[in-house]
Amino acid sequence: MKTHFPQVLKTLFICFLFVAFSANGQSKTPEQQKSVSVPSDVLPTTPDVKIGKLSNGLTYYIQNNGKPEDKVELRLALKAGSILETDDQVGLAHFMEHMNFNGTTNFQKNELVDYLQSIGVEFGADLNAYTGFDQTVYILPIPSDDPEKLNKGFQILQDWAGGALLTDKDIDDERGVVIEEYRTRLGAATRMQAKYLNKIAYKSRYADRLPIGTKENLETFSYESLRNFQKDWYRPNLMAVIAVGDLDVETLEKKIKENFGGLKNPASPKPREKYYSENHEDTFVAIEWDEEATGSQVQIYYKDKGTPKKTKTISDYRDNMVEGLFDQMINNRLNEYSNKPNPPFIYGFSYKGGIIGNKEAYQSFAQTNETGQLDALKTLLEENERVKRFGFKASELERAKKDYVARLERQFKNKDKLESNRIVNGYIQNFLQESPIPGIEWIFNYAQKELPNIKLKEVNGLIADFLHDDNRLVVLTGPKKEGLTKVTEKQVIDLLDSVKKADIKDYEDEAVRAQLMPVKPKKGTITSVDINNHEKINETTTLTLSNGAKVTYKKTDFKNDEILLDAFSYGGTSLYSDEDLKQTSSANGGIFEASLDGLSKNDMTKMTSGKIVRVRPYIGGNDEGFRGSASPKDFEMMFQMIHLYFTKLDKDPEAFASYISKQKAFLGNILSSPNVSFSIALGKYLSEGNPRYTGFPDEEALDNANYDLAYEKYKERFANAGDFHFYFVGNIDDDKIAEYAQTYIASLPGNGTKESYKVHPFRGKSGSHEFTYNKGTEPKSQVNLIFRGETEYNEKEARAMSALGEILSIKLIEKLREEEGGVYGAGARGSISKIPYGRYNFSISFPCGPDNAEKLAAASIGELEKIIKDGPTATDLDKVKKALLLTRKDQLEQNRFWLSAIKGADYNKSDLDNVVNYDANVNAITAEDVHNVAKKYLNDGYIKAILMPEEE
Repeated sequence: MKTHFPQVLKTLFICFLFVAFSANGQSKTPEQQKSVSVPSDVLPTTPDVKIGKLSNGLTYYIQNNGKPEDKVELRLALKAGSILETDDQVGLAHFMEHMNFNGTTNFQKNELVDYLQSIGVEFGADLNAYTGFDQTVYILPIPSDDPEKLNKGFQILQDWAGGALLTDKDIDDERGVVIEEYRTRLGAATRMQAKYLNKIAYKSRYADRLPIGTKENLETFSYESLRNFQKDWYRPNLMAVIAVGDLDVETLEKKIKENFGGLKNPASPKPREKYYSENHEDTFVAIEWDEEATGSQVQIYYKDKGTPKKTKTISDYRDNMVEGLFDQMINNRLNEYSNKPNPPFIYGFSYKGGIIGNKEAYQSFAQTNETGQLDALKTLLEENERVKRFGFKASELERAKKDYVARLERQFKNKDKLESNRIVNGYIQNFLQESPIPGIEWIFNYAQKELPNIKLKEVNGLIADFLHDDNRLVVLTGPKKEGLTKVTEKQVIDLLDSVKKADIKDYEDEAVRAQLMPVKPKKGTITSVDINNHEKINETTTLTLSNGAKVTYKKTDFKNDEILLDAFSYGGTSLYSDEDLKQTSSANGGIFEASLDGLSKNDMTKMTSGKIVRVRPYIGGNDEGFRGSASPKDFEMMFQMIHLYFTKLDKDPEAFASYISKQKAFLGNILSSPNVSFSIALGKYLSEGNPRYTGFPDEEALDNANYDLAYEKYKERFANAGDFHFYFVGNIDDDKIAEYAQTYIASLPGNGTKESYKVHPFRGKSGSHEFTYNKGTEPKSQVNLIFRGETEYNEKEARAMSALGEILSIKLIEKLREEEGGVYGAGARGSISKIPYGRYNFSISFPCGPDNAEKLAAASIGELEKIIKDGPTATDLDKVKKALLLTRKDQLEQNRFWLSAIKGADYNKSDLDNVVNYDANVNAITAEDVHNVAKKYLNDGYIKAILMPEEE
């Protein structure tokens, strides 16, 4: 179960999101559009979806979609969240979500999860829910090829809509679980947020209604408070059922009417009020610091004074496109700063979007080092001011348009290959937020037609409305530590004023060359072509090139506009001496930040505008290689980038200096996080005595990173292209891949040698050990129980060990969560690995309260010992098998899976036929197999590692 926090409070930004898919709006069903005369400017609704409404007010969305096969994604969306809670109900919208999994009309306590696991639906991974300020959403994927399972799925959704039993005992049993979820959120970010949230949601109920609630109320609320929330808000006229999947619309519609038509609204329904934030004339400044803060951030909010405009018309949609282009261009500029030798921030971005509740703002954000907050703030302010004074350049707009349409084109080309779980969210947001759903075909066609008509003046004009001195908020957060001076409010206000008067120069948009490789290399040849036929895999093709390199590819139709790349050569840093490894370990990540044939990262961004292509080299512990992806139209550029990384990756001290600066800023205070610090300390403890252990990079390690040596070793590792094996999966043209392989890979140097990785003698701790680590002020603990050691790799045992981890995870949830109420989540994982040497690893982990750590650790081992003594039950093993088989069924239609499987077979020197035989191999796992690996590997002691708070 999850609670959703506002986007504005998240610390990571997922680069540019198309406003086309997130803008607010209103839509009508195709039937409504035919029967009602509407203006031609009204935004259409995609014909792919059928939208209807039952007589009780429940809305439904249905779409037939065949990817993946034999599965339908069901959602129940409710226009009710924590904002509707009364004072005695704080935290109960989220608590109510939990209770729908703990006893309903048709499923007594734990029966729901037990049933779904029995058909392969995993709790957490598949079955889930989330609660936000204004909504609650339940998630259920269900097989569509079995009428009984489908009926059960709709019965579950019906129970969620109003069938929770809410017995006194069930409520009390769940209190501990929800409090443990609350505990997981405690820490520096939560403490700092609590101090400035009322400035974001000024004089608003939102500031007092975080969905997780308060510990005090979760412990003491009355049963009737929860029951009243259900009675008031779980009603059909606030609900929508979304069903998208491999089943005809008529069947799905019938199921919805049968299961939800009988739901009743209250005789006197409570009004569903809306809540707003108030405006303020002043600029608010919030400066918070905390001993456990892991990083420093700067945020600026220019809050709109009115409510957001809904996107109802085509002209509204066009306005959103203009905003999208603005976002793209301002962020292109900010990205350039992060690649400078002494960047003012690790990364920065700006965009116009929603904050808390019914409020939008123009927002600028930066992650910086602990002493660089004012510099970062100044950079954000100056770039906003620069755009206000001078606007963007025509060349910037053209690149933004190319990128905009390229991404839409990819989505358009893949429109018939979109998985159902990626479709449902659009309909959820249409119901909850009135977001438009015109469909990608309309969007792409409209963008192609209208983008040329969007003028630079329109985009430049936006920022005048975005920036204002009132209704403005600046938030600075960071670590509190000795020797660090806290920024003052006066410094912030003075900087805001000074930037407005500063002498700011116009942006210079430097041109880059037109082609990545103006001159093509002299082609090599293909010396052999091997067609590898595998049952159910169709076929893979392997090209052996004249320099010894190999290219293996698999043609698929899973996505029309996707080709994925992976490549490897054995060796990696295992071939470095101990001293060379220590000098380069903190430098290797910065090698590939350098310019490529004279083109810096910023140049490459301009060069690749309008293209979908990415290639990234790496040097790992046992191998080096490449990973990447491309649109088929940009396939050649992918090969060109591979060629240049072998031959013309520049030695670029400035780019490396920028990398080190950002690493210091990012890693500088990360050890203040109790969990991160615990993980690092545990890794060091387990590797005690290892002469090749480099540990977590601190400032001293970054200062001593030897770029010259790292670059020299990179040249060694990528000197022999003939030792590399390249893998491509996707929409591949045979003739083109043969042409590009000869031109750009066969032309690379190859010396005829084949390397392997070196297996070093050190082996980490195993057997019985105890490690206790004290860090943090909140009452939070983390328990890790680890079984590990060396063994001879055995494929059958590896499958059984993995199944053992899944089985124990089921038992841990039953014991630690449902019976003890002591954890929010717990899990186990088992594996037996082959590379670089045979070894096994089995771990149990969970967060909990410090007072329960030892007891729950003992209870976990107790559950494991039952399996060691008696083996797993047939029921639990069957649940795990069903989940594995359902997951694999979906994976077989994914390019990423096939890339991993084909490469993995070669890398691990295993048989690709294992993919073909997967179902048979899983079905062949017996309780005896699992019992045997448990007895063999988990009887010789374990490492008990526990994070505890600092002692007072």
